[in-house]
Amino acid sequence: MPYDRLSDLPDNVRDHVPKHAQEIYKEAFNSAWDQYKDPDDRRGDASREETAHRVAWAAVKDKYAKGDDGDWHAK
Repeated sequence: MPYDRLSDLPDNVRDHVPKHAQEIYKEAFNSAWDQYKDPDDRRGDASREETAHRVAWAAVKDKYAKGDDGDWHAK
């Protein structure tokens, strides 16, 4: 289920991640959703959605870090 708008993102992303990082998350998730549709392309028995979320978080972590306040901040 790719995301069309930032407002469609999961609550934990919308509530704790800056807008730019939300955009990164959305684009990475949607790309991974397409890229990993074949189960043979995924690690272990991870679902397509789980894989896409992992890829999206990895993309966010490239430019952002989670602070002590629970929110994400630019590195």
